[in-house]
This record gives sequence, structure tokens and C-alpha cells, in this order.
Amino acid sequence: MKLKSLSVVNYKNIASKHLELDPKINCFVGKNGIGKTNVLDAIYHLSFGKSYFNPITSQNINHNADFFMIEGLYHREDREEKVMVSVKKGQKKIIKRNGKNYEKISEHIGFLPLVIISPADNNLIIEGSATRRKFMDGVLSQTNPNYLQLLLKYNKTLAQRNALLKYFALNRTFDAENLSIYNEQLDDFGTKIHEIRTHFIAAFTPIFKKRYEHISDNSEYVDLVYQSKVHQQTITELLEENLAKDRVLQYTSTGVHKDDLEFNISNYPIKKFGSQGQQKSFLIALKLAQFDFILLQSDAPPIVLLDDIFDKLDESRVEQLIKLVDDSNFGQIFVSDTHPNRTEAVVKKITKSYKIFKLT
Repeated sequence: MKLKSLSVVNYKNIASKHLELDPKINCFVGKNGIGKTNVLDAIYHLSFGKSYFNPITSQNINHNADFFMIEGLYHREDREEKVMVSVKKGQKKIIKRNGKNYEKISEHIGFLPLVIISPADNNLIIEGSATRRKFMDGVLSQTNPNYLQLLLKYNKTLAQRNALLKYFALNRTFDAENLSIYNEQLDDFGTKIHEIRTHFIAAFTPIFKKRYEHISDNSEYVDLVYQSKVHQQTITELLEENLAKDRVLQYTSTGVHKDDLEFNISNYPIKKFGSQGQQKSFLIALKLAQFDFILLQSDAPPIVLLDDIFDKLDESRVEQLIKLVDDSNFGQIFVSDTHPNRTEAVVKKITKSYKIFKLT
């Protein structure tokens, strides 16, 4: 799959831009704040229907406009596919494929597989469990449409149960029979989600470890551990056990929406015991493993976005990384950097097919 051209109007600080793209490597260079990352984010938006950096749609509209539009022309499976994302202030976002609206954005997820490596990935280590669940869910949603539908159903049921708990507290009442309907649905959807996540981590972890060994010259032992109370108890049991607590809190305090993915180095949390270099290598290995996993599931190389990659690695390691992603298994790569000469020097060593876009 290749992105042949990109058109962006009123997206963040980009008023209007049209780019004809190289099938292999595309580099966006310029000073900080000029819009390099926003170009990459526009490409991400075409795949996922939302921004990687700011999922609040209205905040991605240029301050001087009341709408934004992103359009990409792709070459996929020997045919052209045109995808457009647009939104007007106060209106619902529209995603079109070849001129036809998607009824649900979820129907589009996985059609244009993509992996992004960004300095913002550090949030996977420093922030709470929700960020790491989002990573798991993002990989699985691109490769398993059934999983995404289960997740949407679970989250809808969870919101309904939480609303009922708030109603009970506000009206000083309680209806166990009504609550049990949501409990049963959460158990059904959540048990299936837990099973898929368990199988995913079992398959994903060896791929991740192999990537980390390559990046770090096999110098440390790393591991991913899926943490879930559903390992030991059914969701029904957990909900019943925590009912009194949930009624006080007025929300559901247990279930697969509280799961976590533990990042370990030498059997200790990398957040506390990993050096900055180890953490960077860990995150890059994680994202490259994401690429490998999606490729195994779909046989179509995801697009790779390398946002401000020199911020993470020195020049020689960047060269190794781009060389790695320029092999036959990889498809199209997009890079952002502040130094045009540095970027071109690296990509020139690796490939003859590239374009440098100097943003001003």
C-alpha cells in the first residue's frame, strides 16, 4: 500500500498544502512549529479518523477557519483508493472512501494500516494503564474487526451501567435486576476481550523481544506482562464483589477496562529502573513489533511514520532504523526532522527513492 498524494486544508497550522509523494521515503524538514508533525498527523488521521496527538476533533481545525479537510490518494491491491476526512465546527466528522460515506468510523479502521513512532510514545511508559490499553486495543483493532466491535459494545454497556449507578445514588434507590442485565453483558463482551488480549500478548511478546534484542545487541532481558483481574475471577464475580464500592463511587471500578500491560526490563518496571536509552529502545522495539504483527495478520505493509526520530536516537541509530524499515518487508516511510542536511545525508546512504519536502 502506498500513499500517492496528500491534500490538507485548514488542519491545525496548515492552511493549504498538496503533496505528490515518493513510493518509498518522504522527509518533511523545517524549523520547529512549522507543521512537520501536523503533516504526519494528517496521514495518521486518514487511517484512524482521528489525530494521534489531539483526539478532540474541533481543536484540530485551523484557528482562522471553521472546517478542515484531509484527502489521500492511495494505491492499494492494484487499485486506487481515495480517502477523505472532513469536519465543520458543530457538525459530525465525515469519512469517505471513493466518494462514499462510512456509516460508522469503526468500519474504516484497519483498511489503511499504519504505525507511528513519535516522542509522544514516551507516554506509554510514564502515564497510566489507559495509555497502554489503548496501545493494545489499537493494534488489535487494525487486525481484528471483531475485536473492535466487542470493544465498542463493552464500552457502551459500561457507560450504561455507570449511568445507572449514578441514577441509583441520585434517587437513593437500587434495582439489582436492572443492574444484572448490564453485568451479564459486561461479562459476555469482557470475557471475549480478555481472551483475545491474552492470545495477542502471547503472540506479540516474542516478536517484541526479537526486535529489542536487535536494537540493544541482546544486552538486557525485557518482557511484557498482561495484568488483569480476569485472570483469576470471572467478570460477574468481580462485579458482585465490588458492588458496594461501585455504588459509592457511582462508576464501575473493575473489569477489562482496568487492565494494564506491564513493561519490564530485567524483571523490574522499566519506568523506574530503565535508563533513558533503554526506554527509547524499548518503545522503538514495541512499535516495530507492532509493524511486524500487523504485517503477519494482513500481508500488507503498514505505512510507517517516524516523527522527530532524531529526538529519540543519535544519527547512526537513525540510519540503522531507516535501513531496517527500508528492507523489502516495509512499504512507505514518512520522516520529520529539523535538519534538512542531516536527514538527506542519512536517506541518501540507504535508498535512491526519496523526496525531501522543505516546509516554511
